[in-house]
Amino acid sequence: MICLRSVVKQYRMGGQLLYALEGVDLSIERNELVAIVGTSGSGKSTMMNIVGCLDRPTGGEYRLNGIDVGSMSGDDLARVRNREIGFVFQSFHLLPRESALDNVARPLIYRGVPLRERLTLAAAALSRVGLRDRMHHRPNELSGGQRQRVAIARALVGEPSILLADEPTGNLDSATSREIMDLILDVHAQGQTVVLVTHEPEIAEQCGRIVRLRDGHIVSDVVATKDLIGAAE
Repeated sequence: MICLRSVVKQYRMGGQLLYALEGVDLSIERNELVAIVGTSGSGKSTMMNIVGCLDRPTGGEYRLNGIDVGSMSGDDLARVRNREIGFVFQSFHLLPRESALDNVARPLIYRGVPLRERLTLAAAALSRVGLRDRMHHRPNELSGGQRQRVAIARALVGEPSILLADEPTGNLDSATSREIMDLILDVHAQGQTVVLVTHEPEIAEQCGRIVRLRDGHIVSDVVATKDLIGAAE
């Protein structure tokens, strides 16, 4: 489903050329649950942005579902993001003046889905994450965990090929983090492919596979076990 081959990402800072990714090879199959881990500056956020079609590589090739997305136009990338990828962010990124229902329905506007169908699909997505009784609440009327559930529902409403979660438990207490991770595991068990960026070893440990980055290189790519807790950071 996800195939990166010799992917390079360069940035020019002043007169200096910096490498965020340097010759990365990675394949992720359908219905995998993969944690991307590494310290700050390791390249994990850059990789997430490329996989999520928010950025494009400087060199190499990225194929999503067999399609070369690295050379797509900006409009084509936007369409791929809308139809193939669901995003969950650490800071939720909910619109504060809209209800949970309207926040979840919003991505469907850009697909041209009629209003009644949008609301029906959004309500079903909120029910899926356990928020049927909170769909008319605004974000400031919800707890942090509930806001993240809304964000997950919004990511899933369009039935994406991939769910990309960037530090989805980073702003939550430990009990709420466990609830959100349980939800992500349940979504994965239902057949969803999930790629999760985290700096938390206990979160990475629950994923089926841990890919560790350092200085723009993949330094390990292994099936997750409890013995890898220390290696996840």
